[in-house]
Amino acid sequence: MRRLLCVFALSVFLLPEFAHGAPDSSPPVSPGEAAAPAAASGASIVTPAAPEPAVREAATAPPAGKDGAEGDSEAAEDDFDYDMEDVPAAEQVTIADPWEPFNRAMFTFNDRLYFWVLKPVAEGYSAVVPEPARVSVGNFFSNLRAPIRFVNCVLQANLIGASTELFRFMLNSTIGLAGLFDPAGGEEIGLLRQDEDFGQTLGVYGVGQGVYIVWPFFGPSSPRDTVGMVGDFFSYPIFYLDPWYAWTAVRGYQAINDTSLQIGDYEAIKDAAIDPYVSIRNAYIQYRQKKVEERGATIPRSEPDVPGAGTPARGVGTEAVPQQ
Repeated sequence: MRRLLCVFALSVFLLPEFAHGAPDSSPPVSPGEAAAPAAASGASIVTPAAPEPAVREAATAPPAGKDGAEGDSEAAEDDFDYDMEDVPAAEQVTIADPWEPFNRAMFTFNDRLYFWVLKPVAEGYSAVVPEPARVSVGNFFSNLRAPIRFVNCVLQANLIGASTELFRFMLNSTIGLAGLFDPAGGEEIGLLRQDEDFGQTLGVYGVGQGVYIVWPFFGPSSPRDTVGMVGDFFSYPIFYLDPWYAWTAVRGYQAINDTSLQIGDYEAIKDAAIDPYVSIRNAYIQYRQKKVEERGATIPRSEPDVPGAGTPARGVGTEAVPQQ
């Protein structure tokens, strides 16, 4: 009951913030006109760069055989772009960040929590538990999240996605031994997981993101995705574990297992960024907007949906995908 009251209070507190992210029906304006009100309100504008011509890419590519930290940083930065080059160059994303001092403090807290606690524990865990077992644990938790994906596919009128999630859950819960394996996502069957959550559902129905928020433990978010996280809790079987510390322990173990499969991703993101806070903020907001626009998108079983899953780079509304 206390857990439900806390969830309800959090939802009521955040609902007014949706006004900041309401869809804008005004006619398009030029980049110069858009920059003035954004600067006055403290918001930042992110303009995805247009794709460079292939000839330019060939001319600026590093020499063959180049290695070292610089090459790793460039590769990590490319991974963290979330395919933003696919977004039209004229499209702009305004990110309202009026709580930046608080957000930076929470970002620092999550960063230190990762390096001082989560990463050392995950490294010790991975030294004891072999990777195939950790992948199976990740599959198990992913299977438990099937009701979240199914419900949101239904709410978005994505009947194909809903039926896919239903068949995936049935196959993986039986043939896959309670979800420890993912036969439904194999090449023979090819039923990939649907990348849907309640935050995306709210976006599909026109709810704006609102201001940027960084929560302790949970990471990057927005009012829309925070309320979406609350909605997803009610579709997640683990949420109903009693007493409350049993639920907390299971979620903590899940975070350790996820992190053990992604060690090094967050470090590469930080090394590649001039200001990690700004880089993660911009990438998260654009990533979530892109997911709302990509209704019915699936997650390849061999890739994580967000680089750095299980780390401060992961955010509310993003699910870790076990590496295969």
